[in-house]
Formats: sequence, C-alpha cells, structure tokens
Amino acid sequence: MQRTPVTVSRSLARNVDQLCFGEPTACVYNPLVYAQKPHEAYLTRFARPGVRSVLVGMNPGPWGMAQTGVPFGEVRLVREFLGIEERVEQPRLVHPKRPIEGFACQRSEVSGRRLWGWARERFGTADRFAEQFFVTNYCPLVFMEASARNRTPDKLPAGEREPLFERCDRALRDLVAWCQPERVIGIGAFAAKRAAAALAGMGLPVGTVLHPSPASPAANRGWAEQAERQLREMGVPLPSGPKRDTRRGE
Repeated sequence: MQRTPVTVSRSLARNVDQLCFGEPTACVYNPLVYAQKPHEAYLTRFARPGVRSVLVGMNPGPWGMAQTGVPFGEVRLVREFLGIEERVEQPRLVHPKRPIEGFACQRSEVSGRRLWGWARERFGTADRFAEQFFVTNYCPLVFMEASARNRTPDKLPAGEREPLFERCDRALRDLVAWCQPERVIGIGAFAAKRAAAALAGMGLPVGTVLHPSPASPAANRGWAEQAERQLREMGVPLPSGPKRDTRRGE
C-alpha cells in the first residue's frame, strides 16, 4: 500500500531517531518529533498528488523548520502566509544557545523569508503556490557542534552519513511516488545531488536552483530573480504576477 506524506514522515522520524552521531556533533534536533503538529498540518494541507514540482532543501535551519516544523519555515510567513500555528514541544536535548521557542521565536530565518516571501509575492496565496510546488527537506535533522555552530549533513563522517542518507533516500522516494510530480528540483547543489541519487530509475528530471542562504554571495544579489530564471530555463511555468483573492482580502 502506498504511504502518505504523514506516514512517510512518521516512519522517517522513527528511523533517524535510531541513529547515533559523535563529536564534533554535540546536539541533534528532530523537528518531525517535537514539532509534529505543525509539520503534519503542513503536509495535510499542502502536499497533494499531481503537483508539478517538488522542491527539496537540505535540512532544517535553526530559526526556521527547527522552530516551526515547516521546511524553510520562517515563523512569520508560516503563520501569516501558510496559515499554520500549532503547539511545538521540546527536543530531548536542548542546546542552550539554540532554544526551541516554536512560534514565539523572534528570530527570522533569511532562507525561509526569501523562499516563502517569493512564493507570496509571485503566487499571492499559499494554495495557489501549492498547485504547482511542494517544498520538503531531504534530511529532517538539525546538527549542532558544542559551540552551537551548524553542522550540515554533508560534513558528517561516512559512517554516520551513509545510514542517514539511506533512510532519507527511502523517504524521499516514497514522498515523490505519492506526489507524482513532473520534476524534482534541489534547492542548492547538495539537495539536487541527493535527490538525483535517491530517485535514480524513477524517470524524473532533477534540476537545481540557487539556495537562498545569506551565506551565498550569489543569493544576496537577488535570489528570487536568479531562482526564477533557473526555473524558466528548466521549463517550469510561472504566473506573471500574484493573483489576489478578493474573497479573502489577499
């Protein structure tokens, strides 16, 4: 029986929770567990079969999905644009420099602000965006060193990276099989590479767009314009501008 996005998420949450990570990783957050309510609200509302493109990020940011359970989930835009606000619990181990405040978090994640801000500007409403795109992350875990420095999945040693990637590959295949998109697009080179490996043999084109991270000098020179150019080069149609829904005052 084909698994739904919610069952895929719950299975992935259990599978990655079985893994162990050594130094210099000092703390690991799994928002699929402690932020399950907003994450599953996002899946239930916005994941749908027949979406044109699945956008795949790398892993949660400390002020985005780590707080809200939503990929690239900048707090204000998750609340105001996606219409999601649910209770967020606490991880088993909390790094004192990276507290989990859920929707009370006052920090803004730049990557999420850029991505979801572009979605709002271009499509007008979250439901219209979801007719064409669904956003997910390849890896659900946040890795931190003792200093609270972010540690990305590609920096893990092979003995930790390979079992993690095997579980993430399986989850991405199951999600894509359910969504049946026309294409999969990695947000950044790492996500595109992992998506291509995970989905090999499924007959789907895998492309890439620039990651909206503020650590990228290119992204700081107008991320939305560059991402749109890349999308159009892949043949992804975009609306000419946001469509306002007068019934909802948007």
